[in-house]
Amino acid sequence: MSTSRAEAAAAPSFSSIQVPDLVGVVEAQLQQAILSGRIAPGERIVEAELARQMGVSRAPVREAARRLESLGLLVSRPRHGFAVRTVSPKQVNDLYEVRIQLELLGAALACRHASDADLAALDARVDDMVARAETLATAERVALDLDFHFAISALSGNDYLHRLFDNLRTEVRMFLALSEDSYGDLKTLAETHRPIAQAMARRDVDAAQRALRFHLEDAKAHACSLFRT
Repeated sequence: MSTSRAEAAAAPSFSSIQVPDLVGVVEAQLQQAILSGRIAPGERIVEAELARQMGVSRAPVREAARRLESLGLLVSRPRHGFAVRTVSPKQVNDLYEVRIQLELLGAALACRHASDADLAALDARVDDMVARAETLATAERVALDLDFHFAISALSGNDYLHRLFDNLRTEVRMFLALSEDSYGDLKTLAETHRPIAQAMARRDVDAAQRALRFHLEDAKAHACSLFRT
């Protein structure tokens, strides 16, 4: 074996270098802009301008847009690129029909299987939502709201249900972000989660599902009224 081949054989192997997920960073910034309302429904995504502002090439912006399209935040228009999706009452109704059934099942399973401590912690979440309702920005308030519902989904102990709810979360967050500020009293809105938490702490499945259905049906009706064309 030649010296060069021997040296090559003896050289240590190297692992691949992990570079930052540039597309993920762009996606996160773009998603936040959409959910906070800085980019309005129907507004076109100008890839070149976004790339310039972010100091990146157009390729990661385009890939990030494709990811957000798969999440339901953007739509692709032939020869016009991507735009923020608009919301219709039918879309709201369709999503909430699925969401309500998932959450009713999740609440029932959580009442049966979650620990006393985990169920009691739901009421503390409501306390936090009420205390911070008037000081948080819309995006942060919506995140707290969704975290409450996501916690119930997690407490169901059903991984399939939890994953399905997680898949809906981005679109639900968009609908909430567009409608939340139209509610008058933000503390009262936060308090609407209280009957759900208290019924679940008692493991009263019927009461929890009634409170949850009332809460979600009201949210659906409110959103549909705002997005009616």
